[in-house]
Amino acid sequence: MTRLVELGRTLAEGMDGINPRYAVRVRPFSTHEEAAASAKGGATFEISEVSFQVPVGTYIDAPRTRDPGARDIAALRLDELVLPGVYVDLHGHGARSRAEVVPADLPDPSVLAGCALVVDFGRARHYGTPAYDEAPPYFPRVTVEHLLKVGVKILAVDTRSPDGPDPEKPAHTLFLRADCFIVENLTGLEALRGKRFRFFAIPLRVKDATSFPIRAFAEILD
Repeated sequence: MTRLVELGRTLAEGMDGINPRYAVRVRPFSTHEEAAASAKGGATFEISEVSFQVPVGTYIDAPRTRDPGARDIAALRLDELVLPGVYVDLHGHGARSRAEVVPADLPDPSVLAGCALVVDFGRARHYGTPAYDEAPPYFPRVTVEHLLKVGVKILAVDTRSPDGPDPEKPAHTLFLRADCFIVENLTGLEALRGKRFRFFAIPLRVKDATSFPIRAFAEILD
């Protein structure tokens, strides 16, 4: 038997992105009451208008996020976005100020090839508060290079970014230039502890988009 577990955040009116300029707007474009005037007693419908800037919510970055002309969200293939998942619990890093994730903190390389590495820092509970952005843990260049060498295809975290103070942003730069992807702002990761699972990170196919919200979820295989 398998079961599905939600790992993404709900987009809602007024929800902030990486700063207040990235706020979600959800409102009626046409209401049932407005439709009733022309429905003449028949069925009425409400049409929603949703607007936001990316990145926002739980989202995936495409290579175009980092490099003009690189692959956009619409160019990502399904077989790149549905992968065997490997969970790692790094709550200890999440509780420390700007803790570096080093290769020794991660699972054996033999299990990482072709996977989505899902990293639980225990930070999801702080989402929407100042604590979420206070000196989060990060992946330095040496660890990013290690992940690429062992064949990780998606790096997924419960923080706003796997990058730290390095201005070159090695996680985004090296991963995206290798046609590997980054998923940020996950939640509910405790459900994956000790489980075998497949990880799903599926955005809409939006041409020219650099990032896009996803319905992130896991299929638990145990």
